Parts: sequence; structure tokens; C-alpha cells
Amino acid sequence: MKYRLLPVILCSVLFLTACGGGDKENPLPEPSPTPVIQETPEPSQEPDPIPPEKVNPLTGEAIPGEGVNTQRPVAVMLNNIKAALPQQGNSQADIIYEALAEGGITRMLGVYQTMEGVGEVGSIRSSRPYYLELALGLDAIYLHAGGSDEAYADIKAWGVTSLDFVRSTAYNAIFWRDQERRQNNGYEHSVLTSGDLIVQNFPSYSFRKDHPEGYSLPYTFAADGTPAEGESAQELQVPFSSYKTGVFTYDEQSGKYLVSEYGAPLVDGNDGSQVAVTNVLVIRANHKVLDSAGRMRVDLSGCSGDGWFACGGKAIPITWSKADRDSPITYAKADGTPLTLGQGNSYVNIIPLSNTVSAR
Repeated sequence: MKYRLLPVILCSVLFLTACGGGDKENPLPEPSPTPVIQETPEPSQEPDPIPPEKVNPLTGEAIPGEGVNTQRPVAVMLNNIKAALPQQGNSQADIIYEALAEGGITRMLGVYQTMEGVGEVGSIRSSRPYYLELALGLDAIYLHAGGSDEAYADIKAWGVTSLDFVRSTAYNAIFWRDQERRQNNGYEHSVLTSGDLIVQNFPSYSFRKDHPEGYSLPYTFAADGTPAEGESAQELQVPFSSYKTGVFTYDEQSGKYLVSEYGAPLVDGNDGSQVAVTNVLVIRANHKVLDSAGRMRVDLSGCSGDGWFACGGKAIPITWSKADRDSPITYAKADGTPLTLGQGNSYVNIIPLSNTVSAR
């Protein structure tokens, strides 16, 4: 199996991180034994556009329910160490962000515009500051179980809507420790939530449930987000560390990338389905190890950099930027024009500057 390294944009200082014929008569055609009826093909029609009030701002797809598109999404810290697998509810996330947490392991932030119909979600783990920045960038309600001392300080200082299972009892109605997980995976890998519990209990909580008036995200979507100028990317290998490499394999039938890790499919423990995504984004950011436990600082806010985008089996180099803590990550093509995503869910990989993506 041959792999090649996808080309990287050389960044400026801004991105350093920070078809004739003669005179003879034509003979008449031979008569046909049976008449041929020529049917006029129906003109192709574009699908009706989705009314703005029905568009999921995280995916560009239609979303049911009144006012669902203006409510704040829910962002859940997902454990990703081998001992904690399988995750649950990961296949239903509109966006998955994955980044290093410590010692080469990664954690994910699953973001859901609505929790209606979402089953159990977890297992839930502790917070780090850069995951807070990702949640703040989407004005999301943030669910976690514990956190580093720095993360707890930033939650307070930055005004994060934090629903914590470890240091607070205010939101215990939406969390529980699953006894089967506790026995088979370990105590620290046993915290779960569910869509039903969130939908039932959120109305009784006092935090803001909707975006401010006029709020919008800077993302555009197309029914087919395949980059016309892209290189073939039937399979992408995205290295985070010696412990974790993500693999994304394009499935022609579904038009999505199937996600694998640790040499096996990444599955949703609720139904056994493999996680599949429309858009794969990889961004490179500056990482710094902070302590002997391997905890990281990942520079996102106020920073820019390079990366790659894959959709429809093709990939292109891109740039990214995050203006400040409360702004979302934005993406652009090599010529500086905003990136158009495919309608559907996205998987954002945040990897160190020294790492690169290979494709075949």
C-alpha cells in the first residue's frame, strides 16, 4: 500500500504560531425495423434549498423542530484511551474535535446541535483549557467530569457554561456512573450522560439555552463538498503521537469517511455502527508539554496555521485561524477564499506542527 505526503502550504509569518466535413452527400440511414421513440429528458433540477430557520449551523443539513437551529449546542468531553472504548453516542455528533490530552493519548469533544434522539453519550472525562476554547468558539454548553487545575481556573475566569460531574452536584441529574463500565473499563471510565436526560432536565437549569440574537457561524456548506482541485484521498492517516494515529477510509457508497483507530473501526457502543463523517479536517497547531504527566498546551486562540481538508475522496491544503477565545475556528483554501464544507458532519483533527498527513 503506497502512501504519499499531502502537500503543505508554505505559511507566511502570520501562520508561523502561532472537434470537418466535405462536399459529398451523406447517405440516408438504413430504416429501422421498429420505430425509435426519442424521449426528451427531463431537465435536472436542483433540490429545494433548506429554509434558513431549518438549517443545522454545524452541518448545513435540515434539522427538525422549531428554534433548534438557534439553540446553543452541547459539547461533551469524550474519553479515547483504549481501556475506555467503545465510546457511546460518538456517531451522532455533528462535529468531533480530537486533540492530544497527555502522554500521547487523545480526547474528543463531541458537539451536538440537538440532543433529541441521541442515546447514551460517553464515557465522559476531564477538561483541558483548549477544549474550553473549542466549546466557547461555538457558544456551546460544556459537559465534563473533572479537569486540570488550569482548566478549572479558566472555566471561572472565562465564564464557561460548565456542567461538571466531579466538583458540582448541581447537574447530577444528567450524569451517572455506569456499573458495567465501572466493572469492565474502570471507575474513571464510567461516567455517562444521555440525550433523554439532557432534554428532560435542561429546561430547569438557569443558564442561557439559546444563542444571542443575530448570532451565526461563518461556515458554508454545499450538497457536494468535494474539492474539484483536490488530490485523491481514498485513505488518510493522521498521526497524533506514537500511541494514536487516526485512519479515515472513503466509502463510495455512503460518500463518507469511515473512521478507525488502534487498528480497528471506531464504533458507537450504542449500536455497534462505525463512525462515519462527511468532512475530515486536519489543523496543525503549536503544542507544548507542561508537566511530568505530559499535560499539553495547544495554541488555538489568536493563532493561525495550515492543514488539510478532505471530502468526497479528495483532499486539498488549507489554512485555519481562530481570532480569539470566543470565536470559532475558520478555514480557507490556498487562495484565501473561505472553505465550503460538504453538508454533513465533520471530524477536526488537531495535531502538532511537526506531524503531517499521508494519503493514498
